[in-house]
Amino acid sequence: MSLNVQHDVEQDCVTLQFDNHFDFSVHRQFHDACLGERKPSRSYVIDLGEVESMDSSALGMLLLLREHAGGDRAEISIVNANNALRGTLRVAGFDKLFTLH
Repeated sequence: MSLNVQHDVEQDCVTLQFDNHFDFSVHRQFHDACLGERKPSRSYVIDLGEVESMDSSALGMLLLLREHAGGDRAEISIVNANNALRGTLRVAGFDKLFTLH
């Protein structure tokens, strides 16, 4: 599994694009890209356009990112999720914690 990370320095926005599965297999890459010892970016975009499935560890990673990015003040958008993923995110209440597009 792979994670593509793009950082728009001018806007201070990090975009994360996942391949096929958003699960524990990308935990290390996710941590290094978002959580490590670096200062949080102003905003984040989680692109799920290629993702077919995600597991509970993916939900946990999103929660860790939200906390790291400032909790209620965090600007995190989840984009391009298919209907099944959107349903999972809504059932988990993530539509109240993140902006879903």
